[in-house]
Amino acid sequence: MQLSFPHRETWLHNVNPGLKMIILTMMFVIVILIHNLNVMTNVAMAMMLLLCWTGHPWYRLILYASPFILVFISTSTGMMMFGKGETTWYKWGLIHITEESFYRGLHLGFRSLSMAAAGLLFGLTTKPVRLFYSLMQQWRLPAKYAYSFLAAMRMIPILLDEFQTLRYAIRIRGTQQRGSRWNVYRTLKRYAIPLLAQSIRRAQRMAVAMEAKGFTDGASRTYYIQIGYSRADLWFVFYYMLTLTAAYYIGVTFPYHATMVDVR
Repeated sequence: MQLSFPHRETWLHNVNPGLKMIILTMMFVIVILIHNLNVMTNVAMAMMLLLCWTGHPWYRLILYASPFILVFISTSTGMMMFGKGETTWYKWGLIHITEESFYRGLHLGFRSLSMAAAGLLFGLTTKPVRLFYSLMQQWRLPAKYAYSFLAAMRMIPILLDEFQTLRYAIRIRGTQQRGSRWNVYRTLKRYAIPLLAQSIRRAQRMAVAMEAKGFTDGASRTYYIQIGYSRADLWFVFYYMLTLTAAYYIGVTFPYHATMVDVR
């Protein structure tokens, strides 16, 4: 079962996955600490701009980003309509839109959009195999945990195929028509017990195989894929340092709204 789409690899795919995870985690913390709406707007645009180098076509990026756009709209409008403030713009029943709540809503929406862009960038440009190899080689993650996660991810398509086969078998036997379709417990038990039993047996066989291969001891291992650092890592770090500096300077020197320095 195909879980990914063909795409063009760019320089973002060559960035060390462990370093990429550290930088994006730091960006999460920095975005949370920004309370200037002008700076937050610039940071959100810079992080969204980096998605253009993911190697995916624009229509697929719009499809991937559509849930995050809905989150941006829902979070911003929720804060705008039910926030607090002194300068009232519109009031009708429970809806109370003020100047302060409007800018707080925009700030919250751009913050969520920045975090979503960072997560989407990491998901679109990072292969799980390279990520866990990087964690094992550069960040000393034990091999038994890394390979266990990789094996579990490989099992997801197998589990989906088994679920589809079980659906077909139940439909052919006609057992689905005997009970009510609204009986959630019976439907859950019909699917969960066979899938759980198969997963337990497969996990047991995998555990025995990994123990036989020596994954439980702490001996040093050799790797088929060697992950290191390259020039792309410098470009990645330089991009975020440059964009954060430019976003802060432009937001403070040329603000979009001079009064929205702190939206707290």
